[in-house]
Amino acid sequence: MPAGPHQLLGHRVADAIEAALPGAVTGRHVEWVEVRSDRVRDVLRWLHDSEAFDAAQLSNLTSVDRHTHFEVVYHLQSLDLNHQVVVKAIVEDHEDPLLPSSYPVYKGALLQEREVYDLMGIRFDGHPDLRRLFLWEGYPAFPLRKDFLGLGQITGKAVTPGLQRFPFEDKESPDRMLNAGNIVTGEREAASGNAPQAGH
Repeated sequence: MPAGPHQLLGHRVADAIEAALPGAVTGRHVEWVEVRSDRVRDVLRWLHDSEAFDAAQLSNLTSVDRHTHFEVVYHLQSLDLNHQVVVKAIVEDHEDPLLPSSYPVYKGALLQEREVYDLMGIRFDGHPDLRRLFLWEGYPAFPLRKDFLGLGQITGKAVTPGLQRFPFEDKESPDRMLNAGNIVTGEREAASGNAPQAGH
């Protein structure tokens, strides 16, 4: 089985980007390079067109909520050179996050940016069809944000997901009935008339 793509060191990538696009790099790590949010499209275009990096494929675009800001993470890959590059852009405005769309560089960003917009609320300037992907238009929240409170945020009531206790923990008032076929206790079998007989 052939080896997977080799991830390039962020320091090496950062040095090359900085030489080609001065001022675009804001941070470097062994596994990724961090770039200015307003220059991210320029950086992606340069990595895409560069013979040395040939980052022709956007294999993944995702985001991370850091409470005070967002990180948008791009995993780029060269199929010919068998390596990958990780680029991060920091979006400082947590209330109204906006980032240039990478769609003009990577057509594969069409649905990936819509997913990040739908679940995290980050808008991508220049995206040709930025609308929700999983949830409906008008849904009042972004479920993957750290401040998402579930149904309580939508209804204004204190609602928590899941059951309040284990099923049948309160014998007098069970939260829900389970399928009879899933009940294996002697008490339930006896109640259904299917209790195992002694010696059988």
